[in-house]
Amino acid sequence: MASETDNDWVDRFADEVIAASERRAPGKPVVCASGLSPSGPVHLGNLREVMTPHLVADEIRRRGHDVVHIISWDDFDRFRKVPADIDPSWAQHIGKPLSAVPAPEGSSHANWAEHFKAAMIASLAELGVEYRGISQTEMYTSGAYREQILLAMRERAKIDAVLDRYRTKKKAAKEVSAEEAEAAEGSGAASEDDGTAATGYYPYKPYCGGCGTDLTTVVAYDDDTTELTYTCVCGFTETVLLSEFNRGKLVWKVDWPMRWAFEGVIFEPSGVDHSSPGSSFQVGGQIVTEVFDGEQPIGPMYAFVGISGMAKMSSSRGAVPTPADALEIMEAPLLRWLYARRRPNQSFQVAFDQEIQRIYDEWDTLEKRFAAGTAVPADRSAYLRASRTATVELPRTPRTVPFRTLASIVDITTGQAEQTLRILRDLDAEQPITSLDEVRPRLDRAQHWVNTQVPAESRTKVRDEPDKTLLDSLTDDQRESLRLLLAGLDDHWSLDRLTTLLYGVPKVMAGLPLDTKPTAELKVAQRNFFALLYHLLVGRDTGPRLPTLLLAVGADRVRALLS
Repeated sequence: MASETDNDWVDRFADEVIAASERRAPGKPVVCASGLSPSGPVHLGNLREVMTPHLVADEIRRRGHDVVHIISWDDFDRFRKVPADIDPSWAQHIGKPLSAVPAPEGSSHANWAEHFKAAMIASLAELGVEYRGISQTEMYTSGAYREQILLAMRERAKIDAVLDRYRTKKKAAKEVSAEEAEAAEGSGAASEDDGTAATGYYPYKPYCGGCGTDLTTVVAYDDDTTELTYTCVCGFTETVLLSEFNRGKLVWKVDWPMRWAFEGVIFEPSGVDHSSPGSSFQVGGQIVTEVFDGEQPIGPMYAFVGISGMAKMSSSRGAVPTPADALEIMEAPLLRWLYARRRPNQSFQVAFDQEIQRIYDEWDTLEKRFAAGTAVPADRSAYLRASRTATVELPRTPRTVPFRTLASIVDITTGQAEQTLRILRDLDAEQPITSLDEVRPRLDRAQHWVNTQVPAESRTKVRDEPDKTLLDSLTDDQRESLRLLLAGLDDHWSLDRLTTLLYGVPKVMAGLPLDTKPTAELKVAQRNFFALLYHLLVGRDTGPRLPTLLLAVGADRVRALLS
């Protein structure tokens, strides 16, 4: 079946991935992959690790191909450091597998990894992401990778030689800052050691049988018997048969290419920490071919995802915005759209500040253009990918009311349902909203945004009593402008009509027809009129859009405050 979308970055990758899959593994499902480390909150930067292959896999599915998107949970990675918002006593667990670290205090989950996986799993369900999850703890401890581990140990000299090609080159490469590397981190631990030790090169790290950490050093290994001896900084020493031992893992730069071959991965993107010269993706491309008899996936580098007002994100720090945080203020299709409309190598920001209102406006405009058939091909494709998957259409708000309007209403009413519904009913006199459910979930998103992101000093508080001092000081022209406004309220009591009235009063005062186009002089008069109204209604120079504010205050109270 031909693609239902026009050519875009997703389409182009889908073409490439399908062709590569037919060459590498004809007759088998196309495999796209992501990797997430539940070392802390899985943040909005990590979400790009998932959304990029999800969008490509979903396009492949739309075309009728058998495809699977796997997400490897790197829950067998080491616990590297204690996040800022966690009790420092958790430092005793540094070096243990994430799945062996206790969950944060108060959590109902079995361990650290499960605690941080849970929120992401719920968010992926809300976003419509279809995937097969793989726990690396389960894979390693079950012995699923046993043959691959033994192969890597037999070929350790070859792996060491590959790594050595890049150990010197990396010094000359452009450095990626620690903050950038951490912000872009997706799968695995890019900064993990590569297996080099004074005792020789071994690509396998046991977790200690004494203290449970990976602060171990392999001191001897016999290829024929698979007898392995390691020591730990805690003083523990153990000799095991690697052919039977399941308490350890391959170092990251060997683990990743091993999994490419094991899973038959055709497409997997990576952040800049894994894509810079000498790093995991480049080295992995050599190791997967020379050691594991596989091929490197098609792997575009993805750029940073920032937050308005926050330069970088890191899952090792506390209070970083997660997909769950974003979904509390954004409808799922809108959040999907932010990732779909930008090529992976283009950075973008997710807005938690006032910019969110403009983003919603852009989305609403796109939705109208799509419905009218006037959206350009790239925008049409992005809208389709955001609003539905190959198998399901994402829920949407039945009645589209601008987010900024809803935010203004709940700001003024403090979320009181009866008042909110009264104002919403007056927005459109011809098609009144009769239930709050008609504007959900967007209404709830606006309420949450106002409650959590709008500072208390910026919240709107309508005056309880008229400002008599200001009213007594008005000029004759100002009094006349207020008289014209109040005289027209009853005939203009809807959002669009009040907008016309508010912009029209200064025109009438200037002796101009109501259809007069804005001029610099007229704009100044309108701004001055609006500022006067804000002072009389809320005691400030600015506030919510005046038509919304008037509807929220109510005609009787407006008359009382402006007379």
